[in-house]
Amino acid sequence: MDRRRFLGTAGGAVAAVSLPFWRAFAGQAAASQAPAASERPNVIFILTDDVGLSEIGCYGADAYKTPHIDALARGGTRFEYAYAMPLCGPSRACALTGRYPFRTGLIDNQSHQAIQPDRETMIPTVLKQAGYASVHVGKWGQMSLGPAEWGFEEHLVWSGSGRYWGQTQTRRSFYTQNGKRKPLSLTQYLPDIMHDFLVDFIRRRQQGPFFAYYCMSHVHAPILRTPDSKPGATPDQLYADNVAYMDKLVGRLVEELDRLKLREKTLIVFTGDNGTARFGQGRSTLNGRRIHGQKGSMLEGGSRVPLIASWTGTTPAGLVNHDLTDFSDFFPTFAELAGAAIPKTLTIDGRSFAPQLKGRKGSPREWVYVELGGRSYARDAHYKLTNTGELFDLKDAPFDEIAVPSTSGSREAREARARLQQVLDAHPAAPGKGKAQKKAAKRKKKKAALEP
Repeated sequence: MDRRRFLGTAGGAVAAVSLPFWRAFAGQAAASQAPAASERPNVIFILTDDVGLSEIGCYGADAYKTPHIDALARGGTRFEYAYAMPLCGPSRACALTGRYPFRTGLIDNQSHQAIQPDRETMIPTVLKQAGYASVHVGKWGQMSLGPAEWGFEEHLVWSGSGRYWGQTQTRRSFYTQNGKRKPLSLTQYLPDIMHDFLVDFIRRRQQGPFFAYYCMSHVHAPILRTPDSKPGATPDQLYADNVAYMDKLVGRLVEELDRLKLREKTLIVFTGDNGTARFGQGRSTLNGRRIHGQKGSMLEGGSRVPLIASWTGTTPAGLVNHDLTDFSDFFPTFAELAGAAIPKTLTIDGRSFAPQLKGRKGSPREWVYVELGGRSYARDAHYKLTNTGELFDLKDAPFDEIAVPSTSGSREAREARARLQQVLDAHPAAPGKGKAQKKAAKRKKKKAALEP
């Protein structure tokens, strides 16, 4: 049976492309355009936690200043339309595998055991074939096993989010560094330890090439003080302090790359794993307006995230790119830049934006796909269609999403609905097993409490 996959075309129609062809293309693309060894960049993929557009100055954030991140954008390319999944687990799995949640089975934060190395391949495994060393730094939550089992040669991992200081003498905090469990003292700040571990790796591997997956801890709750926070700071001030410290760490990393003379050899990609969480959403505005939705929602604010790429001398400086991108695109992009062949057996959902990083037009997407726990939507430049049949006009996004009645007589709306429905038909969202299991357990517990 010829299973088929739909890809948007420049003319707005939807072209059917057979999966066998796509697999063959994915396996050959990087090899056929393999760059010379001197042209292959080191890649530092900075994935922040719960950071949306309204935390980043260059996107128009009103409440926060991020001068170091803004400097990356001025010296590189800022993408306006980048989409994660609405929660960290599905986002991280999608980014590392290049595959949507319904394929991997990691559809929410409760389904982390669905993704296993015998069924999926992550970026470091593919890049290793091209000679890349790899390191994971930071959060490894909502995914099975650990970074080593997924191909990362070095790794620093901790459990949980937000608790970045050592706790009390009776309740110690720990992190794991290259398989060894280490206590976090009461005076240590975990984000600084993560930074130092990454810098040490870069110094030792500076001859390259290397791939660093840097999962920054900011700005996930609980929102605690930073080393720069003043005594008695309010919750709002502590949130701003965390944004500022995130920016500070990015600046320190760039300074180290400059010192080592690696900026022209290194691509830095900065993004967030989902939109702003409720702890920051109340104060976070963009050019005076609040973004529609937040982390965990299927609204624009749940998935639209900052995306900045900086590779000195290669990425166009100060460019604002309006192409649609989503988290499945990182896998093929990094593989193409590294000259690494993607196995022909892999069905990759992503589309490489490596040409855009070099100032070329490339082959931009016509739509992005977002999924969480059985819910999904496909979005193009003007409309969004959910898998429950709701169509929205996005002319005022990310601040508003205007419902379009199914009885609308607009030809444009009808064509958009038909076009995006074909995308959804080819990408059937998996049911939310995690939530269903939780509800079933709650019902069982309630029933047991009522029994004599």
